[in-house]
Amino acid sequence: MFHKEGFKIIINTFLICAAMALLAEYQIENYWIQKLVQTASVVLLILVLQFFRNPKRETQPNEKHIISPVDGKVVVIEDVYEKEYFKDQRLQVSIFMSPLNVHVTRYSIGGSVVFSKYHPGKYLVAWHPKSSELNERTTVVLENKTAGKILYRQIAGAVARRIVNYAKVGDQVEQGADAGFIKFGSRVDVFLPIGTKINVKIDQKVKGGVDSIALL
Repeated sequence: MFHKEGFKIIINTFLICAAMALLAEYQIENYWIQKLVQTASVVLLILVLQFFRNPKRETQPNEKHIISPVDGKVVVIEDVYEKEYFKDQRLQVSIFMSPLNVHVTRYSIGGSVVFSKYHPGKYLVAWHPKSSELNERTTVVLENKTAGKILYRQIAGAVARRIVNYAKVGDQVEQGADAGFIKFGSRVDVFLPIGTKINVKIDQKVKGGVDSIALL
């Protein structure tokens, strides 16, 4: 299954790769160069297909757990001052996604969307300390009675050039449901109340919509 945000790119890539393969077959006389071009076109198509894959995830709703919003590797667990919305100290958990990870963003908790804002910005590498403040990003705050308010931030990386965010203020959302997509490499920061029990550690790999990153 592929994410809807990739349909247009997948179709265009298929047409380009097919054209490359046919041109190589009929226009290039050297056998090895012909096969090299055809192989490259197949590899390109496979890479695009794997990037936009959208595996079905069975989320077990649990109001006491904050589930990972994305697939990737935990790169930050620290207390920080969140200056955009809360304007106080929060526990930040950051997950880095390489181009090989699934790039679907999922809701960490169920509840109401109380804040959603897009920020244009730079394209620093996603693990840069300032990427959370300077890069293109979206900030979303979810709220329910058990968790209170949880903020997550989609951050574009050096390669990513488009963030897709489905969260709109007033929406009622389900834990684990599709919240958006970040195209071609990125990071997601989650801001939790100070004192929240963390279930992950630095460099741990997590799966979006499945793994619990924190316990309330």
